[in-house]
Amino acid sequence: MTDKLSKILGRRDWLLADGATGTTLFNMGLEAGEPPELWNIDQPAKISALYRGAIDAGVDLFLTNSFGGNAARLKLHAAQGRVAELNRAAAELAREEADKAGRDVIVAGSVGPTGEIMAPMGDLTEDLAIEIFHEQAEALKAGGVDVLWVETISALEEFRAAAKAADLAGMPWCGTLSFDTAGRTMMGVTSTQLAKDVETYANPPVAFGANCGVGASDLLRTVLGFSALGGERPLIAKGNAGIPKYHDGHIHYDGTPELMADYAVLARDCGAKIIGGCCGTTDAHLKMMRNALETRARSDTRPGLDEIAKRLGGFSSEVDGTGDSGPAKRATRRSRRPAA
Repeated sequence: MTDKLSKILGRRDWLLADGATGTTLFNMGLEAGEPPELWNIDQPAKISALYRGAIDAGVDLFLTNSFGGNAARLKLHAAQGRVAELNRAAAELAREEADKAGRDVIVAGSVGPTGEIMAPMGDLTEDLAIEIFHEQAEALKAGGVDVLWVETISALEEFRAAAKAADLAGMPWCGTLSFDTAGRTMMGVTSTQLAKDVETYANPPVAFGANCGVGASDLLRTVLGFSALGGERPLIAKGNAGIPKYHDGHIHYDGTPELMADYAVLARDCGAKIIGGCCGTTDAHLKMMRNALETRARSDTRPGLDEIAKRLGGFSSEVDGTGDSGPAKRATRRSRRPAA
């Protein structure tokens, strides 16, 4: 392919992606329940600062502030008529910061789930899902993104609809599902099912993988599930910074920058080529992750589950969700090593 991301992936062993948009914006004053996409118009300086922080931390790729920017999600805030405005603004602010970086930085247009359940279990038809995603995709394209980034999806039907929307927009795309309990998504999809499914698309993703989920250990077990199939498509690992804990009225993630540095190196050695963070991952984490990827040698062998558990903490379940001969299924107690 000739898109910018594919070209960079062709000459690099790994790329560092960004961290948590929501965590950073909450630290900037975003209130619970407030749609962050409105800040693209109402608080553009803060959104530019969000992007600039990731670039200064050393990322090669960052996501636009448009995760909930589709009509279905914005309808909850009576803003469904502002899809084009909000997404284009998110992309234009991102493009401006990336172009000032003085190096290649990929702008990825974040496309989150609709929040609706696909038919026949729910009311969201494929045609409507494609229409919703296509509207957002065209606005992000108009704003100057390099690639669409479909993320935190649970159902393959919704993932396929987003892929078709990207095709309609004439845009390259990447995609990640969120694998939660027992190595499966909320709708029961396994790592094996996703890896096989994307190869059937008329316009397969430039890269695919996992984001969010339970914790860094579980996410890497999912990445090992992808790697075990031996595919050549680049893999994405975007794990949370530890485990969420409720403290003083707020959710905090307990993963230190040192732990996330270990995670980044393990993700690379598990087979991921685009490595970033999700919930709880700040610029401080990203700086440590970048340093670790640049200074620690690649392992000759993929890490085993015991090594992952020892360095990042145990798994949340005894199985990885595949139910077949994928990576070992044994879990360890979710104890965490002390912060370095």
